[in-house]
Amino acid sequence: MKNYSISKVPKLFQYFFKLEYSSGILLMLFAVIAIILANSDLSSIYNAALHTDITIGINDSNFSMPISHIINDGLMAIFFFVVGMEIKKEMLFGELKSFKTTILPIAAAIGGMIVPAAIYAICNYGQSTIYGFGIPMATDIAFALGAISLVGKKAPRGIVVFLMTLAIVDDLGAIIVIVLFYTNTISWFYLFISAMVLIVLILANKFKVNSSAVFIILGIILWFTILKSGVHATFSGVLLGMMIPATKDIESFENSMLHKLEYKIAPWSSFVIMPIFALANAGVVFNSSSLSTIMTTSVSVGIILGLFFGKPLGIFLISFILVKLKIAKLPSNVNWIHMYGVSVLGGIGFTMSIFVSSLAFTDATILSTAKISIIVASLLSATFGLLIFKFIKPVDKKQNITY
Repeated sequence: MKNYSISKVPKLFQYFFKLEYSSGILLMLFAVIAIILANSDLSSIYNAALHTDITIGINDSNFSMPISHIINDGLMAIFFFVVGMEIKKEMLFGELKSFKTTILPIAAAIGGMIVPAAIYAICNYGQSTIYGFGIPMATDIAFALGAISLVGKKAPRGIVVFLMTLAIVDDLGAIIVIVLFYTNTISWFYLFISAMVLIVLILANKFKVNSSAVFIILGIILWFTILKSGVHATFSGVLLGMMIPATKDIESFENSMLHKLEYKIAPWSSFVIMPIFALANAGVVFNSSSLSTIMTTSVSVGIILGLFFGKPLGIFLISFILVKLKIAKLPSNVNWIHMYGVSVLGGIGFTMSIFVSSLAFTDATILSTAKISIIVASLLSATFGLLIFKFIKPVDKKQNITY
């Protein structure tokens, strides 16, 4: 057996870190462009383009979807495919590998989902808008990692890994919530076909099929059958990502299909798909009417309080309790100020929150209010979180990941 330095393990994740840091800036740029388009004379063209149908097929065998659905149901499945691969990699080599290293970010993520959802539910109790409880539950991994990159040496490696793991668990939790609560009608026939395709994928993984084309073709079939089943199609991406073969040997991991596919697809997800998603979904109209609703409607109050107050409360409180009970311990070179700062950054819920809001609400006015509230809450969380890190002394240079 070869000897190797444990330092090789975090290096496996640095490529992912770099992508998410850089794409956070691009995401912000495209979100701003979307807002400008929605509030300009080009708004009619912008909205018409998003609702233009794209049809694939011959004669009577057609498959048609508007561009907005192609982005949210199709392209986002690729994003979740990358998330699925990253979750699997974390389970093999990262913070999800063992109980001691896993319990803190997982428990913190759960606390960071339950508390904001509860706050939103309380604010919207007895109203139809309570259905949006899933909106403040997730952390935007690209924006959050992009924000923490701005603090440089003041963010030790341990807190960066904690934030990334927490955001990944958040994404997984959001996917479960989407499947359980934002699925309207179920087609048991297509769900059965989806299960059969998944079994074939499991067998392909077990028998070490080394053709990525086989997994991609099966993944496309899985996406279509899950879409037709009524379950949100993006769930297929996570399932496929978890099924991609990968070795448990750290030395040979870079030759695995999972590593190769993530290396090829992750840049497209970060620098093409996510900016397109932001461009298609961040276009909200800012006027006196929409701005006046930010602190007056139950939807906006629930979202802003959930993300800006509930998210850090849930993350920090659960972390504090587990550490004090000696069930878990803080990451290396991380103190409670780091933990509070990263808990606040966890309130940046841009991408996933907007995605869930589009599933929760069909009313255009309510959806617009929700999106504006998400943007406001995310900006507040980013600003306040960065201010907290501003007053932290820099850690030893050796403890930071170099970008």
